[in-house]
Amino acid sequence: MKTQILAVLLLQLFCVIAQGSDVAITAESPVSTIDAWKSVISVCYRVAPYTGILCSLAPFPTIRQIAREKTTGVMPLLPYSSMVSNSFLWLTYGSLKNLKSVFWTNSVGFLLGTYYFFMFSTYCGSTSDLPGTVEQHLKATISIILLNVLLVLSLPKTRAKDVIGKEGMISFIVLFASPLTTLKHVIVSKSASSIPLPFTIASVVNCLLWSVVGIFQMHDFYIAFPSVMGLCCAVAQLVLIAMYYDRVKQLLNKMI
Repeated sequence: MKTQILAVLLLQLFCVIAQGSDVAITAESPVSTIDAWKSVISVCYRVAPYTGILCSLAPFPTIRQIAREKTTGVMPLLPYSSMVSNSFLWLTYGSLKNLKSVFWTNSVGFLLGTYYFFMFSTYCGSTSDLPGTVEQHLKATISIILLNVLLVLSLPKTRAKDVIGKEGMISFIVLFASPLTTLKHVIVSKSASSIPLPFTIASVVNCLLWSVVGIFQMHDFYIAFPSVMGLCCAVAQLVLIAMYYDRVKQLLNKMI
């Protein structure tokens, strides 16, 4: 029922966009419109796992910059610690529901997230607003992993899927909202340098595709809802980057 509500909302948005463009959805061609939409869903289903992996690879330029400069500056650790726990939750969920695309995509994310966490922690200064401390992030991440291993071993499979699905929703939203932890710094300093641009762009594409797949292909509320919320968070970050990103402002000034 919840997935159907999301489907209706997304379809209404699609219709509004279509009405505002040159493409008209009329009663005379319902079949072609439905077939076209099914094709879009099919493409999203095939591409989404790859964009998930691309999203996991997106922080690489940021991590290389950190290693080169040997400092994390004002960047938060939360995107990387939440990537580790989020990926573990979803690879577990994918395993329990036999969703291979979800399992393998998040297996890659788990390994890369662990690497990012290690590299960030290596160059993290004492003045960084992570938020919290590296030790707190590490303890929280390990606790989440151990807790869910115990859940899988102790609960019936159906119950374990439900519990981990709910955890995954929260973790997914935290992951894609985590760059916004520096919102105050961005507004005060009028600089979006603390928001990783590659990860934000990849997040928009990834969350958009998984929103379509979760609603129309898998009919899975636990996948659809956090994807829609993650998309909203990623778009908000893009808006902040467009408003305050130094290089974008410099380029616009030169063009003007």
